[in-house]
Amino acid sequence: MLIGIRHLFLRGLVYNRVMKIRYYHVAKNRWWGFAIAMVSIFILSDVRWFYNNVAQVIGWSFASISCGFWVYIGMKDKDIPRTLMELMYFVLALRAVYNWLQ
Repeated sequence: MLIGIRHLFLRGLVYNRVMKIRYYHVAKNRWWGFAIAMVSIFILSDVRWFYNNVAQVIGWSFASISCGFWVYIGMKDKDIPRTLMELMYFVLALRAVYNWLQ
């Protein structure tokens, strides 16, 4: 019995390694999306730049680019709820860019 469980566990590890290699190009996009999201949060959360229209447009533009990355990743992962959520954030970030430009 113990040998069977260990075999299933090791088989799962090999399967996970194969999946990581298979989706390696998507993993790079995840890090880019994360980094751009951190830049946008840094810009948007700074009190000194809150009433600066240019800084807000740049921050919300970075947020929309990051959401675009996550929409792409969600479609590649075939994760429809996450893709729809990020698509909603993407549209709202574009709306924020438009509002700050006026």
